[in-house]
Amino acid sequence: MSKRALIAMSGGVDSSVSAYLMKEMGYDCVGVTMKLYDNEDINLCNDKTCCSLSDVEDARAVCDRIGIPYYVMNFKDKFKEKVMDKFVDCYRQGCTPNPCIDCNRHLKFAGLYQKAKELECDVIVTGHYVRVEEDESGFHLYKGKDEKKDQSYVLYNLTKEQLAHTMFPLGSLTKDEVRKIAQENGFINARKKESQDICFIPDGDYRRFLEEKAHMISLPGDFVDKEGNVIAKHKGYFHYTIGQRKGLGISAKEPYYVVDILPKKNQVVLGSNEDLFRTTLIANDFNWIEQVEEGEGIQAKIRYAHKQAEATFRILEDGNVQVTFTEPQRAFTKGQSVVLYQGEKVLGGGIIHEIM
Repeated sequence: MSKRALIAMSGGVDSSVSAYLMKEMGYDCVGVTMKLYDNEDINLCNDKTCCSLSDVEDARAVCDRIGIPYYVMNFKDKFKEKVMDKFVDCYRQGCTPNPCIDCNRHLKFAGLYQKAKELECDVIVTGHYVRVEEDESGFHLYKGKDEKKDQSYVLYNLTKEQLAHTMFPLGSLTKDEVRKIAQENGFINARKKESQDICFIPDGDYRRFLEEKAHMISLPGDFVDKEGNVIAKHKGYFHYTIGQRKGLGISAKEPYYVVDILPKKNQVVLGSNEDLFRTTLIANDFNWIEQVEEGEGIQAKIRYAHKQAEATFRILEDGNVQVTFTEPQRAFTKGQSVVLYQGEKVLGGGIIHEIM
């Protein structure tokens, strides 16, 4: 009897090719699209979201073409609680969230993992560009071979059990190779553009979302320097992110950068580019995939596009993890994640909570 695989399908080319490759490997496949929200929930009515009708139609068309059943499953309540509400709370606290990490953690690899068990599927499958390898010590998560597409940064919350029951067929492929497979098989989405935005904010205007859907009010406050001296007025602290230079509306001899956000005071702290460089941070809500000894050589990334850099770590008494980089890194941002590596192997990660 062939093994059964549940394929998470977004309507994009990556998940479509993943479904095709799993069927080619002999798996009994089921395609599933997670219904995360209605467009009315985010005050939009177009086809540029991952929950749009066109995406569902594209996923269904691919499933029909390769001959596997397809379903749409409702995850709206869980998505609102675990992703959208957390996104809003993070901005309220003056942080910058990464909702894709929360979606992967709570929806794809928790909610969908549970659905896979209910459907008696042996594995769940996604179109992420990462690799899972097994040796005598168990399963391990590695970066994807396509360095430009590697998505290991957003999957550090996976557990050993989940890795044992998850497959990533694209981990050893490049994006060009994936598109070629889609074209050769006549997939409707072979040339479909990738979404670069947060799925529930497809126009990229997170400020509008916070004002209209979360009812956050833009109260003017003070831009201040590091000593607390008032420089100018701002539009409301959640309009700004760490490292931002453009859009401040301030004329000065030397450019200002956002170096801190103080929501309780409704203040945004400005400084120079040099003020953005730090070496040490503390992360909470840490997930360890691997057991690593303090003092072992590691590397770390502080955002998706950050090049991993040499660092050390120390586990604190409260379980939080202190990460210290060998060389100063630019723009540590509370709410983003720090992910630890040994070469291409993912060790674990957590949320940046404190900057030192």
